[in-house]
Amino acid sequence: RPGLSRVRELLHRLGDPQDGLQFVHIAGTNGKGSTAAMLASILRAAGYTTGLFTSPYLERFAERMQVNGAPVPDAEFAAVCQTLQPCIASMDDPPTEFELVTAAAMLWFRRRGCDVVVLEVGLGGRLDATNVIAAPACAVITNIGLDHTEILGGTLAQIAREKAGILKPGTCAVSYPQAQEVRSVLREICAQRGIPLTEVDVSAIVPLTDSVDGQTFTYRGAEYALPLLGAHQLRNAAVALETVAALRARGWRIPDAAVHAGLAQVRWPARFELLRRAPWFVLDGGHNPQCAQTVADNLARYFPGRRITLLVGVLADKDYPAMLAALDTQAAAYIAATPRSPRALPAAELGEYLKRFGKPVTVCADPAQAAELALAHAAPEEVICAVGSLYMAGAIRTYLRRENDENSGH
Repeated sequence: RPGLSRVRELLHRLGDPQDGLQFVHIAGTNGKGSTAAMLASILRAAGYTTGLFTSPYLERFAERMQVNGAPVPDAEFAAVCQTLQPCIASMDDPPTEFELVTAAAMLWFRRRGCDVVVLEVGLGGRLDATNVIAAPACAVITNIGLDHTEILGGTLAQIAREKAGILKPGTCAVSYPQAQEVRSVLREICAQRGIPLTEVDVSAIVPLTDSVDGQTFTYRGAEYALPLLGAHQLRNAAVALETVAALRARGWRIPDAAVHAGLAQVRWPARFELLRRAPWFVLDGGHNPQCAQTVADNLARYFPGRRITLLVGVLADKDYPAMLAALDTQAAAYIAATPRSPRALPAAELGEYLKRFGKPVTVCADPAQAAELALAHAAPEEVICAVGSLYMAGAIRTYLRRENDENSGH
């Protein structure tokens, strides 16, 4: 149920905690979380008490809201929810789950005295619950592609207009290198609203080294190290670097050393994340055709010539035919699983669909059991890549961490 009236009313009843906070607001289709994690890491390294709000979570609900890299403690989250309860009870139009989580986060960030909150949009921008904030210190638009088309519109320009809803007079804007129709929309809206816009200069990104352990690159002549894998992460890092420049221009103190340390230390799970070796196990939450193409590119880049088993689970409302067409270029075999979501495509149905690619298909509904099965059958030099939904990533991550602990005797 789109609209900001419910979340506005709820926050007002809580004393409008968002009004006492500074934000970096991030919208986009892909790369929001990675870019948010980089910026939070940099701001924290610069000495700011830094909040981070992201969604969905992988393993624990508390991951959605963090301060200085630590998720909200259960007791503090419970206390915040108790404060919310009487406010919700007296509302005629009850808030949605995401609106509740957003309000809870604002209240907790305020209680923790955050200097800045890196705020990731849930869906779209214009009508997203996070868009109750006043003009942020900086508004960031990451890579825009086709996703949630039934809600946001069927063209890149329509989707860009929804995402650009976070661009408010009084802020400054930074954008990922977008497709031309997206750039036109963003430039038009920024001009209308008097917002200075910085676009990442792709030609200023120079890759230096690249391996499964991370990459190094220069942007505008300065050298950086980044543990996140894939060429797209260099573009996301450039967005973070341009955001730092925009914040500095507005008086934020962010030393070069903090920028280097922040990028070098960033952690963002389930984005082409290498969880083990021999056999190699890669986890990626990519869930739209753009993400799937990125995963396929990364598999070709980091594991050329190796046999790859794809452990796939998808939501029924995603464009999974286009995703699987991109991924199949790298697949030798498939295991179909069911993500933990009411919107999941059942593994048996996905398995039937996968048969059209003419490769071995195994159906194992439970994601953790599917990971166990994949590991049991893979030779040490082979690669397993779990992909298709963030709603599957948490269960697989939990299982693999437990398996690693058992094998190392912990």
